[in-house]
Amino acid sequence: MAGKDTYGKEISVFRKHGGIMSTGQAISSGIHPRKLYAMRDNGILEKISRGWYRLADMPPLSDPDLVTVALKIPKGVVCLISALSFHEITTQVPHEVNIALAKGIKKPRLEHPPIRVYRFLGDAYTEGVESHLIDGVPVHIYCVEKTLADCFKFRNKIGQDVAIEALRLSWQSKNLDLNELLRYAKICRVDNVMRPYLEALL
Repeated sequence: MAGKDTYGKEISVFRKHGGIMSTGQAISSGIHPRKLYAMRDNGILEKISRGWYRLADMPPLSDPDLVTVALKIPKGVVCLISALSFHEITTQVPHEVNIALAKGIKKPRLEHPPIRVYRFLGDAYTEGVESHLIDGVPVHIYCVEKTLADCFKFRNKIGQDVAIEALRLSWQSKNLDLNELLRYAKICRVDNVMRPYLEALL
């Protein structure tokens, strides 16, 4: 069984890429496919998704589902309940990753994790996107205020009680920017829907 010393050059290439690479990236960086699969078979690499590998001696992924989605769906933005969970403003436990995609972008096929795609148009797709580094991978996630507006927009799909609870928890956290929330509410065309709930909080 080959040890790490056999693959010193290849391991250093992986480390330069944050320890995570796709098969294509590895090959284009000079790693021979035979060596890549030998590293996997010898336990030096672990497969995190189809076509993606990471060094096995790295700390465990803190959020493997979001990392996998970010790597496989670069144009996707984590939204709705998955974004609420990331921002810790919900009691819901996401059983799938909610992803926003612009109209016309083909829905990706993933073996794992389960995903649910929502179609966002124009500013509703491009505004309020934050990039968070999770396990060395940039993950696009809507900010708190944009996520709240989205939850009211999609209240018939995720449940109005989920949207109201998230608004209340955000308000209690005292990190809510009301001006930004109203701006995103207008972009999502839910300002009239949200107004009574905001007035109740104020």
